Amino acid sequence: MTTHLLFDFFGTLVDYSPSRTEQGFERSFALLQKTGATLDYESFLAQWSALSEEFDREAERSHREFSMQELGRAFLPGVTRDPSEAFVSEFVQTYVAEWSKGIRYLDGLPEMLERLGRRFQLAIITNTHDPALVPGHLERMGVSKLFESVTTSVEVGRRKPSADIFDHALGVLGTNAEACIYVGDNYEADYLGARSVEMRGLLIDPDRQAAVAPADRLDSILDLESLLARSRSA
Repeated sequence: MTTHLLFDFFGTLVDYSPSRTEQGFERSFALLQKTGATLDYESFLAQWSALSEEFDREAERSHREFSMQELGRAFLPGVTRDPSEAFVSEFVQTYVAEWSKGIRYLDGLPEMLERLGRRFQLAIITNTHDPALVPGHLERMGVSKLFESVTTSVEVGRRKPSADIFDHALGVLGTNAEACIYVGDNYEADYLGARSVEMRGLLIDPDRQAAVAPADRLDSILDLESLLARSRSA
């Protein structure tokens, strides 16, 4: 019997832009200028994006997650006269706030989660480079109290699809994989990651791009209730 519903966050519970340029990062750039940085705005975005992509490639290879602090420590010494830990923190917090402008909340989702929370324990397992980012958005969405736990890759040190992050979340919840369903939008990280620990996965895949059974595919997170109802009556 399913007792727990576990969710990815980005692309699942919220729409978002993964871009590191289009949101606009004028405040982050202004911080760099205040410390004597001489690069222009476009160069800042290009250098930051290139280093971020380098970190991402290594994380995808090793499944070891990196933090925004680590990225900031690697980037700032080459562009500013103040690479102190205090400035790294200020820059990272400013950058994350500006990046978050690309996150969009879904109409009807809080109400659906509240209904599901009456039947299941809810939790989140998400890849992220900042430990406060997802809890902060859950608070602003008004749904944080609905979730038993939020497991982030940056805190565990391992990113999906590593089995380690799923096992960690199960330990926190005090349950087993057979009692859980995991819902995400990325075939490898979410669907195959969940299946690697013998957990049922559901994939948001409206364009039918992934090789998943029809019973495991959602067009939208908002279709979850009807899919669970069909599964229960089958």
